[in-house]
Amino acid sequence: MSFTTKTQLSAEKIESQYSGNNNNKTITDDINLKNLKIFVKTFGCQMNEKDSQRVLAKTGMIPVNSWEEADVVIINTCAVREKPEHKVYSEAGKYVKIKKVKPQLKVGIIGCVAQLKGEEILNKTGVDFVVGTQAIHKINDIIKSVIRGAKIVDISITTNLNDRFESPIPEPLYMESPVKAYVTIQEGCNQFCTFCIVPITRGREVTRPSQDIIKEVKELVSRGVKEVILLGQNVNAYGRNTPGELTFAELLYELDKIHGLERIRFTTSNPRYMDDDLISAMAECKKVCEHLHLPVQSGSNRILKKMGRRHTIEEYIEIIQKIKKAIPGIAITTDIIVGFPGETEKDFEETVELVKMIKYDDIFSFMFSPRPGTAASRMQEQLPQDEKERRLKYLQKIQDEITLNIMKSYVGRTVEILVEGSAVRNPEKDSTGRTRTNKIVNFEGKFTPGDIIYVKVKEATRNSLRGEVLKFN
Repeated sequence: MSFTTKTQLSAEKIESQYSGNNNNKTITDDINLKNLKIFVKTFGCQMNEKDSQRVLAKTGMIPVNSWEEADVVIINTCAVREKPEHKVYSEAGKYVKIKKVKPQLKVGIIGCVAQLKGEEILNKTGVDFVVGTQAIHKINDIIKSVIRGAKIVDISITTNLNDRFESPIPEPLYMESPVKAYVTIQEGCNQFCTFCIVPITRGREVTRPSQDIIKEVKELVSRGVKEVILLGQNVNAYGRNTPGELTFAELLYELDKIHGLERIRFTTSNPRYMDDDLISAMAECKKVCEHLHLPVQSGSNRILKKMGRRHTIEEYIEIIQKIKKAIPGIAITTDIIVGFPGETEKDFEETVELVKMIKYDDIFSFMFSPRPGTAASRMQEQLPQDEKERRLKYLQKIQDEITLNIMKSYVGRTVEILVEGSAVRNPEKDSTGRTRTNKIVNFEGKFTPGDIIYVKVKEATRNSLRGEVLKFN
């Protein structure tokens, strides 16, 4: 095992990291992690959620809901925007202070900010370990070394697909829901959009072997999972850079055959790879849900070009029209960045008009945040913060109205629900689940997670529906 940082570590420093304060002990000494308690706080995307589950499953440590109970605290980080990155330092500072009264507590930072900043985080925060996105498979040995007193930074890059996509099946207590599971099928990005840090933090596109994916999904289903969410930075680019591998459409057809699996979702898709074969697969595979997240980022062709996006608005609209024709009633969501360098009022108005025309079920909208190492961070014409805030607030108000109207259109309809567990509000009496279009529905009655039921919708709010159970399979 080797550890590298932004400044290459010497062999002596690597050795000291392994041995910590006790030179008579080695990394092979028996430390039973399963006797220890761990608290993991996750920021960012579903890929980070999956990585957190992977850490829990691999270590076998006992998950707890607060740092007060924990022996090890891990912060899983997101670097996509500036605000979550800053949050990492404040979180780390909080836990490091706690170490003064609880010296046995070990604190680590993993994920995208760890990959980006490496040893700088160790020096600034005083945490015990920093582990990048491609070194998570080493987490057990790293934690054991840290328990012995080592300070470790590992942002090394792996070319081993088994290490990169290592995916121990998590126990239900590690999962958000025992009937839903994330399955990573692709990682990294080759698109190099000018605003995006993913190629730096996650590397170039890598495709996981399809036989491994199918095997994992079958194993998950055998343990009671009913829904899988396929993950990738460019999930629908799956297989394109691997000769002889299945295409993403072909993979969907194979997964659709798995007995006992009820639902398939995937994120995040790139408009560039939303071809006719994939649209047909989505329409024909009964288990693929009627929901698509397809980031557009801007409604202005001029801004899309500056962003390095490889689609035009006209091409994007044509894709949406094809999808809606092939899959009536499909829910479409998207990502939008406002305040990109040089974005004029006209550019912004074009984005607003696109949102009004397509009528997205929801949008994930953000102010532009310059990320280190990206081309957009060096661009001129950076917009003032107050102008970015104004545009974001206006766009979100427009979308709130659209989303509420879509939610209200469900009132009176009967929808299929996959039960996920107890409702957040009134958990003693109510259960919750999602429609195939990814709408949260709450309803009276206690049901087992994984049950398929049919609910008539009675009420709608901006974020959820409420209904009455009509039929239970």
